[in-house]
Amino acid sequence: MGASVEQQAVVQRDRMKALLEAVTTISGELDLQVVLRRIAEAAALLVDARYAALGVIATDGSLAQFVTVGLDEEQTERIGPLPHGLGLLGELIRHPQPLRLPDLRAHPSSYGFPANHPPMTTFLGVPIRVRGQVFGNLYLTDKRSGEFDDGDEALVLGLAAAVGITVENARLYEGSQRRERAAAATTEITTSLLSGAEPETVLELAAERAGALLAADLGLIALHYGSRLLIEVSWGPAKSSPAGTLTADGPLGAVLDSGEPRVFEPRQLSHVWPGIELGAAVAVPLGAGVCVAARASPGLPFTAEEVAELTSFAAQATVALELAQRRRDTERLSVYDDRDRIARDLHDLVIQRLFATGMQLEGAVRQIADPVPQGRVRQAVDDLDQTIREIRSSIYALQHEPHLDSPSLRARVLEVVDAGEELLGFAPSLRLSGLLDTTVPEHLVDDVVCVLREALSNAARHAKATAVSVLVEASDDVVVRVVDDGVGVPLGGRRSGLRNLAERAALAGGRFAAQPGATGGTDLLWRAPLTR
Repeated sequence: MGASVEQQAVVQRDRMKALLEAVTTISGELDLQVVLRRIAEAAALLVDARYAALGVIATDGSLAQFVTVGLDEEQTERIGPLPHGLGLLGELIRHPQPLRLPDLRAHPSSYGFPANHPPMTTFLGVPIRVRGQVFGNLYLTDKRSGEFDDGDEALVLGLAAAVGITVENARLYEGSQRRERAAAATTEITTSLLSGAEPETVLELAAERAGALLAADLGLIALHYGSRLLIEVSWGPAKSSPAGTLTADGPLGAVLDSGEPRVFEPRQLSHVWPGIELGAAVAVPLGAGVCVAARASPGLPFTAEEVAELTSFAAQATVALELAQRRRDTERLSVYDDRDRIARDLHDLVIQRLFATGMQLEGAVRQIADPVPQGRVRQAVDDLDQTIREIRSSIYALQHEPHLDSPSLRARVLEVVDAGEELLGFAPSLRLSGLLDTTVPEHLVDDVVCVLREALSNAARHAKATAVSVLVEASDDVVVRVVDDGVGVPLGGRRSGLRNLAERAALAGGRFAAQPGATGGTDLLWRAPLTR
């Protein structure tokens, strides 16, 4: 009996030593994701469990993250989506107390296993608390040497209590790293603006830095246009990019109106990224728009600290953008002042002197008898008159610069789409792509606007459509594409509008086609090269 007690003491000492080594190893890490995996691995090793998992609890009580040990990548892929915290896993979320079962399948809350899931029997679950709040749960199954006992439960509880401090340290470290990244990003944006970078370039930079700040999988920056939002830039998978899309302001507009950040539950913004299963998302006001960051499902929820960091970053970026806009306005006013001064100097000095010289030559002509030199002087007077007319034209151009005051192509397209909404009775979807305001030459701007107006008018008057999508793109060509789900182009019907579009394309050296859409309706495609 004494030997048995001594053996138990040795076993207990070895287990405590293993616990201390596990805690020491874990506490040396500051990366939160690495910490979570090492906690699960250490727990499985301590109690000789075949499988282990650590579930991080979201604000709504579901599992925001589920780190597994014992399953390889192939098994995980065959099992499918990770659990959301229902069944037996949810039991520990609802009742954060240690739970030990000889057969988890017999528990009333057990739902069974999904297809391709390995069979499991024995179960031990304990909560992990950080600052008195339940951060997540440790789940251990299939002890190799029998059932989980009191000693196993005590060991895992000790591990959970010890690593709570490590988790908190990792979260604090992440917060400090995030603040450093935010400060560096703000400095980079300000430097870029002061160096004269284009606003579109700076918005792209701000979007990328905001995503990196929160380790987001995707996101966007949208600016307010009328009653809707235009998504200016986005980051994330290229195939899902909503950049250039005009969307109803909806919940994002509410963020802009209130001026307060908002955290969205999973899939609340799925209409912005169709085809992607979204997790949590956060939107913060950014000047006359909003900045959105989202995580693909499954993913960790955004913490209050992360939302505060993004809000602070967006506020500083807004100030930098506003200052840059004021600087551009000041520079433009300075240019206008210089142009006015040059125009006055040309008028008051140059033209008057040329006019006086011409008058003197006119007087001298009458005193020249020889017709040859007289003709040369008259020609000089005519040349002076022509020079005066050209200078006056230049003065007018300096004082009136139409292209600086006229709306940009992007703004004119938005106006046409807004007007089309009144005709159609619903809002057409719009996507803008490329540098429309800088690469499309003036001789094509009116064509693009007229083509779009005609196409939307046809869809409203003849197509009987319930949905219309518009694409305006500038790459090698400028492209206008309008697709509706209406009745299509009738055979033998009037085609004066379509003929007008074809003529415009021909005059611009491009081409035009009107054909049935892939799922019905009409697909109008007009394109012209950017160079004559």
